[in-house]
Amino acid sequence: MYSLTPGYRVPALQRGLSPVETLLTKANAGVGGAVLMSAMVAPPPVWTFGAVGAAAALLNVAPGPRSLARWAAIGYRHLRERTMPGSMAVQPGATVTWSLYPRHGTMQDPPQRAAFHDAFSRALAFAGNQVRSAGIQVHVTHHAAVGDCTAHTQTISVHVPKALGRAERILGTLEGEFARLGVLTPVERNPAPMVAERGPGWVGLEDGRYAATARITAWPDTTDSDLMTKLLLGDGQADRQNSLFVTDRSFAVLYRPLPAAQSRRSAKWQSAAAEAFTTDKVKQDAQQIASGTTHGALVQGATLVDIDAFLTVWGDSPEAVTDARWHASLTADRHRIHLDWLAGQQHRAHVMTTPHGASTRKGAIL
Repeated sequence: MYSLTPGYRVPALQRGLSPVETLLTKANAGVGGAVLMSAMVAPPPVWTFGAVGAAAALLNVAPGPRSLARWAAIGYRHLRERTMPGSMAVQPGATVTWSLYPRHGTMQDPPQRAAFHDAFSRALAFAGNQVRSAGIQVHVTHHAAVGDCTAHTQTISVHVPKALGRAERILGTLEGEFARLGVLTPVERNPAPMVAERGPGWVGLEDGRYAATARITAWPDTTDSDLMTKLLLGDGQADRQNSLFVTDRSFAVLYRPLPAAQSRRSAKWQSAAAEAFTTDKVKQDAQQIASGTTHGALVQGATLVDIDAFLTVWGDSPEAVTDARWHASLTADRHRIHLDWLAGQQHRAHVMTTPHGASTRKGAIL
């Protein structure tokens, strides 16, 4: 559940172009090609070349992890979304949340853990193939209450947009798939806590808690599917001895499985773009291996999955949250996991590690 088959695309982790920017890049390339072809018949106005070049620069020049167009979009959203919009976690459609408790010893035994992940991947493949367009979201959350004994809870939420239809049939079948993983119990989702106070890198909620959320931008292949143990539960007693405060942690992954046809088209375009625009021979070979793995997975009936992963630390004071951020960053560095603490977006980032993130609009958090 915490890692997918190598070769699956994870744009949130790779920080690539968004789907809209990819589509605009293709359209810009088509327009540029048409302008060049028309120049063979009649010279077009000079400004057309400048317009095509400017559009290409906005979409593809990236001073850092994002393109210029993405930076402009982030600035606009920072001005517009000073508070969490109600529509962020309340989308039209059907949403169901269950608590899941795997059978005892599942995550500690490597063969059982691998079988658990394979069963969850099959459920994602089924969710993606039920409709002709993407939209189904599977949101998995984990919460660890740290104390003398660490209490761990896990939820799975599924959201089927209204436009896709057949919501009851899809949810019923997915419930049967998830029930094979352990004890599955329906739960009622509580309202998302509202932000009452803001600070540098943290927010205070109306229920008295303080939180800080980071997006997981990369994790190594060597996690061996035990990312939750390393990042969520930490080092147990060692963390409690080194920290002045007792804090909780929440970890969430938002899966957006793609239909089979869309997965194949996406894999084809990714392979073509890698071959056309990559000059580094070593990088070409690495992308070719990933492309081959993706091709094999698609042949076996798998689907591509978009992933967003988040980590939230909780505390009863701003100092506790700041201390928890420090220790979470140390744990992430120790295991070569990259965290982005979403500066300027903490007023709504904590929602992504609650069950409400299942119906979150794609791209709500950049």
